[in-house]
Amino acid sequence: MTPKHLLLSAFALAAAVDLGSLAAGFDPGHTLAKPLLMPLLAGYAALSGAPRLLVAALLFGWGGDVFLLSDADPAFLAGMGSFAAGHVCYLLLFRAPGTQRPLLLAGYGVALTATVVALWPDLPAELRVPVAGYSLLLTAMAYRAGGRFGLLAGLGGALFMLSDTLIATGVAEWPQPPRPDLWIMLTYIAAQYLLTTGTLRALEARPGPAATHGEVRSTTP
Repeated sequence: MTPKHLLLSAFALAAAVDLGSLAAGFDPGHTLAKPLLMPLLAGYAALSGAPRLLVAALLFGWGGDVFLLSDADPAFLAGMGSFAAGHVCYLLLFRAPGTQRPLLLAGYGVALTATVVALWPDLPAELRVPVAGYSLLLTAMAYRAGGRFGLLAGLGGALFMLSDTLIATGVAEWPQPPRPDLWIMLTYIAAQYLLTTGTLRALEARPGPAATHGEVRSTTP
């Protein structure tokens, strides 16, 4: 087994431990496994020849994961900021022209507006503007992922939106499904994996020197 496949297997194991711990209500397992997820996935991506922007996005996700292990408000804002930096990396990665999807854009616009309007009255006053700004950034990333790198990446972006919407409804103290952290992490892990594999597969499938990994890498120092 190659080093990159060892890292991918370790990521799958950490994901299983994390989700299993959340399902069983075993907090120490979640605390141990969650911080391992994104470094392992980032290592796999790096060894697979991923653009540096993709690796950076995953590592900013790791920062967000660590901050959100705390329930304190400053940690929540720091975590949101780290994830926002990751979305900026994704947007830079996806900024080259891709397929235009007006209906998808309209759908994301409606979803963003409806979510922010519905959540706004129930969010703490100091979080309303940061959450709205973050939601706009996340929605732009999700839309561009599908337009630039196809179905897998687009599905990853959509799942990222779902995961963060579940977090926001918890902050707003809306009714939650049983074990909400399990559903948040399940959709988040799937989102980051699909964004990673979708990007890698799309780049590998593009022939010619104008569509190699090097083209994408050239968007970052």
